[in-house]
Amino acid sequence: MFCYQCEQTLKGSGCTQRGICGKDPDTAVLQDLLIYATKGISQYAHRARKLGESSRDIDVFTIEALFSTITNVNFDPERVKDLIMVAYDKLDKARAMYENACKKARVEPEDLDGPARWRPESSMQGLIRQGEDIGIDKRKKALGDDITGLEELLTYGLKGVAAYLDHAQILGKEDDKAYAFIHEALDFIAGDGLTIDDLVGMCLRCGEVNIKAMELLDSANTGTYGDPVPTKVRIEPVKGKAILVSGHDLKDLEEILKQTQGKGINVYTHGEMLPAHGYPGLKKYPHLVGNYGGAWQDQRREFDRFPGAILMTTNCIQRPKKTYMDRIFTSGLVAWPGVLHIKNHDFSPVIDAALKAEGFKEDGPEKYITVGFGHEAVLSVAPKIIDLVK
Repeated sequence: MFCYQCEQTLKGSGCTQRGICGKDPDTAVLQDLLIYATKGISQYAHRARKLGESSRDIDVFTIEALFSTITNVNFDPERVKDLIMVAYDKLDKARAMYENACKKARVEPEDLDGPARWRPESSMQGLIRQGEDIGIDKRKKALGDDITGLEELLTYGLKGVAAYLDHAQILGKEDDKAYAFIHEALDFIAGDGLTIDDLVGMCLRCGEVNIKAMELLDSANTGTYGDPVPTKVRIEPVKGKAILVSGHDLKDLEEILKQTQGKGINVYTHGEMLPAHGYPGLKKYPHLVGNYGGAWQDQRREFDRFPGAILMTTNCIQRPKKTYMDRIFTSGLVAWPGVLHIKNHDFSPVIDAALKAEGFKEDGPEKYITVGFGHEAVLSVAPKIIDLVK
């Protein structure tokens, strides 16, 4: 394997035996192959879109595939293998869509190569070999560090855009222009003869689209749950049964809150779910009692001490300890080998695990932090702040 996706990579140069994040070599090369497959999908989808044809099914799968390869999202090689096989199906559908668009437009289809011609091996070992053949280290030898580095920079930028777009579409907000750019950029990377100037230009465009994707997600979050307001959040436990929700998926948190009403279970946020307390549509639930724990890298120690069920909704899962393996769950795109994955927002297993667990025996000391300083909250008092500064 070779991975330098995150800033915590080994010695700042790249992980080659096992990821600092916990990713094993097989998962790493399978993720490389999944990205390669999305490039093939986009070669057809981009050209079809220019002829007036598109598919939401293909668009959403492409962003889910990209998102699933972000650090600490999906580290289950079997789940990645399943995504690769789905990618091949989407590639066939994208090819058919493009050929149909050409037929309607009475133009001759291009004879595409590279990822567009990819076919998966049938076995896990065969897929791993395919992933090794198209990995970063092989491309560095063929294209050099600079071109490969810029291609990867663009790819990581696309993964970020995809993460925002995926969370937004879960809440019903989508942007066809952003989907179009994802396919255009992946098709661009799949091409030959790219120059540094070409790649820098596309990276800058990706940054612009990323800002738009952030705006879209903000609109989705505030449109669904209201604009965040300054809110005190308890950071010490409350006596009783408990569920911890980590990640970024506000919809999953909302469903947990709905499904635990009246069951005597307190719900805590963790990590990057902390801002959820500021949203009126979520803070209205009285059993959303606080935030537990600190940074993602401390989770193995903190989860070990948490006496309840744990749900990981997006990235930042680390290798679970055996001590809490039977009470940690994943949802959405998150996966870890041996961890029960929740589908269709049916959180009954999480609730059952929380009720069986010990729970907190007593209240902790009353300690609070304040969240909810979103742009609307800040701008609403901007004149007063400016006057005070003057």
